[in-house]
Amino acid sequence: MKPGSLLISKPFLGDPNFERSVVLLCHYAPAEGAFGLVLTRPLATLLGDVLELPLGAASPLAQLPLYEGGPVQPDTLHVVHQVPGLPGATPLGADTYWGGDFDELLARLTSGAAPAAAVRLFVGYSGWSAGQLESEIAQGSWIQQPASAGKVFTLGADSLWQGVLREKGGRYRALSNYPLDPRLN
Repeated sequence: MKPGSLLISKPFLGDPNFERSVVLLCHYAPAEGAFGLVLTRPLATLLGDVLELPLGAASPLAQLPLYEGGPVQPDTLHVVHQVPGLPGATPLGADTYWGGDFDELLARLTSGAAPAAAVRLFVGYSGWSAGQLESEIAQGSWIQQPASAGKVFTLGADSLWQGVLREKGGRYRALSNYPLDPRLN
């Protein structure tokens, strides 16, 4: 498991926090645990709703959508972006980064030096203690897709779970067609 990998929930996971979700793994250290962001849970909340911006509601940044990154610390804001050279950012591969100097990122977005389409903002995160994620993978809760951080920007949140499974092909393609409720099949 490496940062930049995707964790795809198996159908019928049974945990509403992760049902049909795709998580971008941002940090992984076996002795510490893992940190990731759910990519498939857009919120009805915009950045301007939770953060005071220099131009207020007139700021183009005010309309940036927020996503639910996970159930842990929902009062925190996290960013995944494709803005190279941002101080403090952690590379995840595929020209995708996690974190960095948020004020500098806002300045680049405001000036037009970075496009808004190159940024995803998340409220909260998903976290696993040491050994927890490995245990969940061994139990079959997650399907791993290595080195896929760029998918954050190439597939929409509503089609990401199904799209990544289809791209994996084989038995995973069949999983992508499982109904939400098999009783309705």
